[in-house]
Amino acid sequence: MTPRRITLLAIALLALAWPLLPPFTVTLLDYIGLYSLVAVGLVMLTGVGGMTSFGQAAFVGLGAYATAWLCTSPTAAQALGMLPVGALPWLGLVLGLAVTALIAWALGAVTLRLSGHYLPLGTIAWGLSLYYIFGNLEALGGFTGLASVPPLSIAGIDLSSPRALGVLIWVLLLAAIGCLHNLLDSREGRAIRALRTGRVMAESMGVDTGRQRIKLFVLAALLAAVSGWLYAHLQRFVNPTPFNLNIGIEYLFMAVVGGSGHLWGAVLGATLITLLKEQLQDWLPRLLGASGNFEVIVFGLLMLLVLQRAADGLWPLITGWTQRWLKPVPRRGGSAAPAELPRRDLPVPGQVVLDASAVTKRFSGLVANNAVNLDVKAGEVHALIGPNGAGKSTFFNMISGVDDPTSGTVSLMGQPMAGQPSRAFAALGLGRTFQHVRLLGQRSVLENVALGAHLRGRRGWLSAMLRTDRREETALLAEARRQIERCGLAEYADTPAASLPLGQQRIVEIARALAGQPSILLLDEPAAGLRHLEKQSLARLLAQLRGEGLAILVVEHDMEFVMNLADRVTVLEFGTVIAIGTPTEVQADPRVMAAYLGGDLPGAHA
Repeated sequence: MTPRRITLLAIALLALAWPLLPPFTVTLLDYIGLYSLVAVGLVMLTGVGGMTSFGQAAFVGLGAYATAWLCTSPTAAQALGMLPVGALPWLGLVLGLAVTALIAWALGAVTLRLSGHYLPLGTIAWGLSLYYIFGNLEALGGFTGLASVPPLSIAGIDLSSPRALGVLIWVLLLAAIGCLHNLLDSREGRAIRALRTGRVMAESMGVDTGRQRIKLFVLAALLAAVSGWLYAHLQRFVNPTPFNLNIGIEYLFMAVVGGSGHLWGAVLGATLITLLKEQLQDWLPRLLGASGNFEVIVFGLLMLLVLQRAADGLWPLITGWTQRWLKPVPRRGGSAAPAELPRRDLPVPGQVVLDASAVTKRFSGLVANNAVNLDVKAGEVHALIGPNGAGKSTFFNMISGVDDPTSGTVSLMGQPMAGQPSRAFAALGLGRTFQHVRLLGQRSVLENVALGAHLRGRRGWLSAMLRTDRREETALLAEARRQIERCGLAEYADTPAASLPLGQQRIVEIARALAGQPSILLLDEPAAGLRHLEKQSLARLLAQLRGEGLAILVVEHDMEFVMNLADRVTVLEFGTVIAIGTPTEVQADPRVMAAYLGGDLPGAHA
C-alpha cells in the first residue's frame, strides 16, 4: 500500500459517507475544509517559503466581504441589474480574487522587504488595519456586518445547505492540495523550497527570489480569499469578528501544529484544532462549573505541549510511524521523451571570461580588498590563495554578484556587471560553490543538483500545477543525474543531502553548479573535508572540465592540491595582490613565503 492509494481510499470513504453523516458533523467538516484552505496557503508561505504571517484572516475577510457587498449592495445591484441573481456570487468570487491579489501584491512588495522578527510584526500591522477597515466602513455594514448573502448555485443545483456546499468546499480543497503538490514537485517547487534556507544560494542558481516570494505571498492570500468567499455563502452573513488577529494566529497554529512543511499537515492541524476547540467549549464549563473563555487558556497550554514534543508538527511523526508499512512512491518524471535543454556555447580557449579591474571593497574604515586585478580565461584553472583574512571570500562575493564593489569594475563574458544581482551572473554562465556549504538538507541530492539547472527550464507555476511541464522536468532530472554520476555520487542520488559527510556535500555543490552548464566555475574551498583519494578524484574532474574549455577559479588552502592543478595563481594578503604567476613562480616569490610564514624573509620587500 502506497501513501497515494491510502489518500485516494480516504477520499472515497469520505465521499461514500458524506450523505449519511449527521448535520452537525457535516457542518464541522465544512469549517475544517474552510480552515484547511487557509492553512494550506500558510504551509506554502511559512513552512516551505519561510515567511511567517499572522494576517491571513484579513485576506479571508477580503474574499468574504467582496462577495457579500456585491450580492447585497444596492449600488452593485443597480450596476449589474442585467445579470441573473445566481451569477452574482460567482462575480463576487472574481471580485474577491482580483481585490485580494492587488492588495496582497501591494502589501507583499512592502512587507516582504522586512526580515527577522520585523516580517511577522508587519503582517500583524496590516492584519489589524484591514480588520478595522472592515468594521469602520459604512458600505460594509460597520461592525454589524452584511446580512442576506444569497446561497451559491451551480448549473441550477442549489448549494444552500451545508451538506451541498460542503461538497464544493472539499472538492476545492483537494484540488488545491493536488495542484500545490504538483507545484512543489517541479522546477519552480525547488526554487520555492530554496527560499527558506538560502536566498543567496538560490539567487546564485538564477532564482529571482524577490519575485518568487511575492508570488507565494499572493498565492496564500488567494487561497484565503477563496475560503472567505465560501464562508460568506455558508454563513449567509458577514461581520468583522471572524477576521481579527486572534483568528489569524489560529490559522498559523493549524499550519504549524499539523506540520508546517507538509500540505496534508494543514488538514490535520485544522481538524485537530477545530475539534479541540469544540470539545473544550463543551467540557470545560462542566468541569469548572462556570462559564468563560477558559478554553483559550487550555488551548494555549496544549499547543505549547504539542510544539515542544513535535517541533516539526504532527504530520512528520505520523508518516514516520507508518513508514515501515508503506511503500515509497517513485518520483514521477513523465512518460514522454525528455525535452531538449538549451545549451550554452562555451568561449574559445584563452578568451577572458571574467575580468576584475581595480576592485576595491570598503566596510567603513576597513579595506577588505584594495584595487584587486584578476582575470580568468577559458580552458584554465586560476587559483586565488592567501592567508586567513586576506579578503578572498569578499572578493568572491563581488565577482559573483552577492556584493557590489565600492569601486572598480567586474566584467563577465565582456559585459559590465555593476549593480547586477547574482542571478544575472548565473544567466551569463557563472556557477559557484560556497565556503560554508549551502544545500537543501532535507531534500535529496538529485533535487539539490536539479536546482542548479533552474535557468535551463522555462515552464512556470501554472504548467507545474497542471503537470504540463513533465517533458522539461524529465530532462532537468536527467541532467542532474548525469552530473551526479560525473562527480562520483550516483549511489547517493536519492539520499537526503544533509546525511552526507561534509566533503561529499561539497561535491554535491559542484554537481549543482555544473547542472547549469556554466562557462566559468567559482569554487570556494572545494577540497576542504575531502580525503586524499577524494581530492585526487576532484582534481581529475577539474582537469577534465578545463580540457572541455571551462574557466575555473579556485579558492583553496590546500597548497599541494592547488599547485598540482592550477595554471595560474594569484596571492592576496590583507586584501592586496602581492603575487601572480605560475605555481612555480609564486612558490619562489619571497613575498608569498613571508605572507605564509608570517615573517620577513630576505628579499621580501625587494
